[in-house]
Amino acid sequence: MSRQHLLSSVVVPPCKYFTVVLLILNTSLIVKIQAAPITFNTALPVAKNAFVNREQFFFKRFKSDTGPAKRNLKVSGLVSVMGYGITPKLALFVAVPYLDKKTDFRFNDTIFSRSTKNIGDTNLFARYTFLQKDERSKTFRIAGFAGIKAPTGIDSKKDSLGRLPVPLQSGSGSWDYLLGTVMTYQVLDFQIDAQLSMQQKGQANNFRAGNNYNADISLQYRILPQQISRDTHGFVYAVIEANYRKVNRNQLSGINDLNSGGNTLFISPGIQYVTPKYILEAAIQIPLRQNLHGNNLETDTILTSGFRINF
Repeated sequence: MSRQHLLSSVVVPPCKYFTVVLLILNTSLIVKIQAAPITFNTALPVAKNAFVNREQFFFKRFKSDTGPAKRNLKVSGLVSVMGYGITPKLALFVAVPYLDKKTDFRFNDTIFSRSTKNIGDTNLFARYTFLQKDERSKTFRIAGFAGIKAPTGIDSKKDSLGRLPVPLQSGSGSWDYLLGTVMTYQVLDFQIDAQLSMQQKGQANNFRAGNNYNADISLQYRILPQQISRDTHGFVYAVIEANYRKVNRNQLSGINDLNSGGNTLFISPGIQYVTPKYILEAAIQIPLRQNLHGNNLETDTILTSGFRINF
């Protein structure tokens, strides 16, 4: 393997912050205190003329490479999301991530490190509730969402080894498009959410990342308090989610990268503290099954924590 091929193959599997940015909650429905999935979207709306803000930190660790390069990869970041209710059914969102990516690898008995820290690409999207059925102390909703990822991040950073590989850059340089639908069923004791989504990647710098396809389901079950009264101001929810991710192969100058793409199934336990104004939450995504192409690095775990505020 040539040095140039080795450096080019040190890539970061596509970050899922386009799904992270969809985690928005509103608390203006029949049940005043509501949970939400942690790793994907909810169909509960944002009230008209209301704002929501979400800050989420994530840390993604990959399994160490067993090959001669001994690659070691870590990705962390903070995603800041702001949403605004245009109507009771239509809401607009903007999300900006700050990304920290670092990889170490060995070449000719020398260890090299490559890293980047900067603001990433901006996501802009809208969500519209096209079906809702509200009854006493429960609700069922289906919403669709669509948007774009604008190339606002830096995509040309260099280090002593030359230009960083495209997936290791803070920005992709491409315009991407996302589309999906989400369902929410909520009663006093629990909430169930499900989502189907996709992200179509554009091309920039002779590179096109593989398209993403996602299927998710979540159960949030109230564990505290066991009895609801007029003095209840906050709930504790136990959360369990399953996430399926399929990623197509990357392309460089129109040629498929055989060391990219594949599919992963995660199980994601978590916990939330929910009040009418804010949510505190944390979760860990654990891969149950990974079927990746070539020597693409497998995910070890993804840790997520953050808060949401309605105002």
